[in-house]
Amino acid sequence: MTLLPLKIPAGFYKTGTDLDAAGRWEDGSLVRWRDGSLRPIGGWRVNENIASITQNAPRAMHTWESNNGTRYVSAGSYSELFAVVSGGTTYDITPPDLTPGSESAAVNIGYGYGFYGAGPYGTPRPDTGNLVEATTWSLDNFGEYLVACSTSDGRLLEWQLGSGSDAAVIANAPTNNAGLIVTEERFILALGAGGNPRKVQWCDRENNTSWTPATTNEAGDIELQTSGQIQTAVRTRGQTLVITDIDAHAARYIGPPYVFGFERISTSCGIISRKAAADVDMGVFWMGRGGFFRFDGNVVSEIPCAVHDYVFGDINTSQKSKTWAFTNGQYGEIWWFYPSSNSNEVDRYVAFDYKENHWMIGNLSRTAGASRGVFEYPMLIASDGGMYDHEVGLSYVDTNTLLVTVSGGVFYVDGAAKPELTLKRGYTYIFDQSDSTNSNHPIAFKNADNTTYTQGVTNTGTPGSSGAKTTFIVASDAPSNLKYYCTVHGNSMGSTISVGNSDGVFAQTGPISIGAGDNIMQVTDLIPDEKTQGDVNVTFKSRFYPNDTEYSHGPFTPTSPTSVRFSGRQIRMRVEGDAPYASWRVGTMRIDAKPGGRR
Repeated sequence: MTLLPLKIPAGFYKTGTDLDAAGRWEDGSLVRWRDGSLRPIGGWRVNENIASITQNAPRAMHTWESNNGTRYVSAGSYSELFAVVSGGTTYDITPPDLTPGSESAAVNIGYGYGFYGAGPYGTPRPDTGNLVEATTWSLDNFGEYLVACSTSDGRLLEWQLGSGSDAAVIANAPTNNAGLIVTEERFILALGAGGNPRKVQWCDRENNTSWTPATTNEAGDIELQTSGQIQTAVRTRGQTLVITDIDAHAARYIGPPYVFGFERISTSCGIISRKAAADVDMGVFWMGRGGFFRFDGNVVSEIPCAVHDYVFGDINTSQKSKTWAFTNGQYGEIWWFYPSSNSNEVDRYVAFDYKENHWMIGNLSRTAGASRGVFEYPMLIASDGGMYDHEVGLSYVDTNTLLVTVSGGVFYVDGAAKPELTLKRGYTYIFDQSDSTNSNHPIAFKNADNTTYTQGVTNTGTPGSSGAKTTFIVASDAPSNLKYYCTVHGNSMGSTISVGNSDGVFAQTGPISIGAGDNIMQVTDLIPDEKTQGDVNVTFKSRFYPNDTEYSHGPFTPTSPTSVRFSGRQIRMRVEGDAPYASWRVGTMRIDAKPGGRR
């Protein structure tokens, strides 16, 4: 037996041509590497106490503890600000006069470049358009109080934990700001203060209502020497890093009379969005407009990225303001979530393992989140406001809610008249029948042969009344074709359902050469290196030369050995979890390959 080891380095490589990824992992989702072995990332579950926090897509999230140890979560959308106590009590702390912003970025076109009733509407545009960013929030805590600033409202707000109070404007603070941060010395820095995109202004130390400089306080301001615009700031290593869209500045406390010393520490390292930076013990990491950067406390350096071309070719640049960063300190990772080129909402991620120095990519829709620390698990929010604990278990499925109404004798699903539905095995779907039009129209499911299908189906309440729903957990062995219908009025009210496999957890290599010269290799067996044998499926794709037609073989459920039998000069290998909740590990697979002659 001639065994060829498929020893593939950790991390994804997705830059350049197809052959540039030869012998590397090229594509995948929801996987990571630890000590060289491939495995699924931790799963997620709905937070038991905070199932949802807002109906709109949150663009920032912050967790903290009060002086008495009570844990809080805050999140802000384009028009709302909420705070939640760890036990689940939710407070709408939105100021009644908050200036709402934009849920998505938009380019103003036509005559004038401002919104009607605001800005220079009716004024000839100076250029081809004006990009209005998606509204984001700066959230921090000043002592035990929450401080916040929305990019659309611009005022500095404070919430003093009172159950009956809204967040209130901080007295004497500048207005029309782009953000805020609380320094380690307990100053609030207002970023882009007073509408000046290069100005930083700070209050007196430990007194957030004193903003006018005097000999008796440490309030002050400075205009950065930059042609960029301040985007964000991050606390790190005894200083505060201020990042613009073109460069970076370090602010260090030096005491009166100057209070803070500012130094431009790097150019050509501008950040892609206001939320795209994260701090860890190794420094600050951020996603720029064409690369990734790190500040180690002294210098800024660009991080070589093995998926650079893919990420920056994939991102929807018009919605780049939604990009945000998240620290997964348990595994030494920084994650950036961004909207892909085919989406207006965040749906993908790129992650850097700064301990083992490799990159990961994948599909996941999360618009804001907070690292573990205050809470046991990292907490991330979906675009519908759903709150999830992450890195817990090995379930990777969100709950999908479909709104059902009835009109003209047919079911409407999310506004479409009896659409053909596509569901995925392992996913949970809630058919919400609470609308009054559903009265006397219970929804149910059939096989293609019109026999009733009930596996994983649970009915709650009476259609047409509050709380009425049908929950469908699609089993792993669910048939490929189903129907939905009305149990009273028959098939005519519904349509067909196509059931497919989840495209969740997998990794696929680039081309691997298994033959030399003119020889075609005959592959007969796979010798797996997998911890929980039987929990992983392996598929091979073979071809005889670059850009040739690929032939698929499998999937195979590995045993020792596994008969596979195919031929070629190059192969790709795809590994994916076979069963949910399986803690599989994949090391160095081996194949039995023998020369099979010439093509």
